[in-house]
Amino acid sequence: MGENKPVYKRVLIKLSGEALAGSKSQGLDFDVMNDVCRVIKKCVGEGVEVGIVVGGGNFWRGAKDGVRMERSRADHMGMMATVMNCLALADVLEQMDVPVRVQTALEIRAVAEPYIRLKADKHLKNGRVVIFGCGTGNPFFSTDTAAVLRAAEIGADAILLAKNVDGVYSADPKVDPSAVKYDTITYDEVLAKHLTVMDSTATSLSMDNHIPVILFALKDPENIHRVIMGEKIGTIVG
Repeated sequence: MGENKPVYKRVLIKLSGEALAGSKSQGLDFDVMNDVCRVIKKCVGEGVEVGIVVGGGNFWRGAKDGVRMERSRADHMGMMATVMNCLALADVLEQMDVPVRVQTALEIRAVAEPYIRLKADKHLKNGRVVIFGCGTGNPFFSTDTAAVLRAAEIGADAILLAKNVDGVYSADPKVDPSAVKYDTITYDEVLAKHLTVMDSTATSLSMDNHIPVILFALKDPENIHRVIMGEKIGTIVG
């Protein structure tokens, strides 16, 4: 299946901020970002339309870092953190001659376009990568929820969750050596077993909109291309 041809025409890739930090865990690792962007360039070259939602955990993790802060303000800081990642990612892609646009859910007109669905759709059709910043623009919603929301809005065929784990397990594989990795799993099972794929809001939103989520390890960025070509890696939630 899909040896030479992508199986997805339009995808939404969710990159965690931690993933962009590489082994440094904070800030940006440009070697990692170069590797990721090279693969995205390859996918775009094969006619795949790519939207990206970026987290901000390498700079600030909302409620986790802002324990003593008013929650909305802590989350707004997290949204700002995602913008730094968006701009860095856009710069790396542009250096590789990949056309790119950054759109933000909070208006920051000096550095990015405001998020407008029809404009994003047009950019994607014209072969531009669109990077969505500021999450949903609302506190109390994660960037995973933003990824599902944007995927639904742009009509993505799949959500590619590039994480620090290589799939969904029955338990935390770092803690429980008997943890089993699932090749496929339903949304109902994810919610019933409280598995940490995405938070429950993001999971139920993707379930309601029938968008498959493929979770895989970003450790080898080539996995992004493999998933788009239909290779069975990671876990498909659907």
